[in-house]
Amino acid sequence: MKNFNLDRLNVKKIELGEKPLILKRTDYEGPIYRDGSLVDECGRKIGTKGDMYAKVIMDDIMQKGTMDENPRPHYEDGEPAHTLSLNNGATTLGVTTYDISKGESPLQTLRPIAVKSAIGELLWIYQDESNNLDLLKDKYGVTWWDEWEVGNTRTIGTVYGETVRRHHLMKDLLEGLEKDPDGRRHIINLWQVDDFKEPHGLKPCAYLTTFNVRHEWDGKDYLDMSLKQRSSDFATAGCINQMQYLILLHLVARHIGMEPGRFTWQYDNIQLYDRHLDQAIEMMNREPITCSPKVEINPEKTSFYDITVDDVKVVDYPRQLIKKKNPPLKFPLGI
Repeated sequence: MKNFNLDRLNVKKIELGEKPLILKRTDYEGPIYRDGSLVDECGRKIGTKGDMYAKVIMDDIMQKGTMDENPRPHYEDGEPAHTLSLNNGATTLGVTTYDISKGESPLQTLRPIAVKSAIGELLWIYQDESNNLDLLKDKYGVTWWDEWEVGNTRTIGTVYGETVRRHHLMKDLLEGLEKDPDGRRHIINLWQVDDFKEPHGLKPCAYLTTFNVRHEWDGKDYLDMSLKQRSSDFATAGCINQMQYLILLHLVARHIGMEPGRFTWQYDNIQLYDRHLDQAIEMMNREPITCSPKVEINPEKTSFYDITVDDVKVVDYPRQLIKKKNPPLKFPLGI
C-alpha cells in the first residue's frame, strides 16, 4: 500500500491564506506493470495500455508533483483551482505511444469515457472548422465549451476551429500528404500567436500534430502521428484528448488510403486539480477491465469531410460493464 504525504502541500495552501486540502483517503494500491501492461498479483495482464499509463501517471503526479501558487483557473464558486503537476520528463514512463496495428489503445476502463462526444468535438474543430457553440451543441450535443464563450457571441473566438479555417490547416495537411507522402513537414499547429491578439477563449492545450508515413517490411504503408500538448488536465480529459487524436489519425489515414500506425502523445505539463485528487485515488484503487478497444470507420466512407460522428465506432469496449463496475466520477471544472 502507498500512503503519500500531503503535509507539504497543505502547508503551502495555508500559506496562501486558503483552507487546507483534506482528502477522504490517501492510501491506494501502487500500479504493478510489465511489458506495457498492468498485471495482477499473479502476473496476469489486466486492463488496457491506457489503464496502465493512467495509473502510472497519476501515481507519479501524487508522489512527485508540485503545487502551483498562483493559478489562472478558478472553480465555479470562485475559489482558485490549484493543481498538483509534473513537467515533461518527470514521469516514469515518459512519452506515451500506442501501436494501433498491435491493438494498443489509450482508452481507459477505470471509468466510462464519453467517446462519441469526444469525436463530435474533434469533428467540430477539424472538419466543421468552427468556433460556434450552437453548432457544437446542436450537431454533437456537446456543451462543455460554453464556459469559454467570448462575450455574447456564442463562439470561443479565434482559436481551435477558427484557426483551422483561417489558415487552411486541415486542407493543406491532406493535400500535402497526398502529393508528398514521404515529406516530413506534415504539421498542424494551432498555436497561432497573431490570432490570440483577437478576442478568444481558452488557448489550445492540444496544439501540435505531426504526421509521418512509414513503409513497413510487411508491405503496408502506415501513417504515424504525434500529438504535442502543452497542458493536460489528466483526470478529466487526458484519456479523452488521446482518443480524439487517435481517431483523427484514423480519419486522415483513411482519407489518404493508408493504415493507421503509431500514435504518440507528448505533454509538457500534466496535472491533477486539487479537487480531483480524491477521484484519482478512487481510480487508483479500481481494478480495470480487460478488453481490446478498436476504432472502426464506415468502410463506404473515404473522404475526411464525408465521415460523420455516426460513421466512427469503438468496438470491444464494454461500456455498460465499466459503468457498473467503475461508475462515472464528477470532476469540478477549472475555468
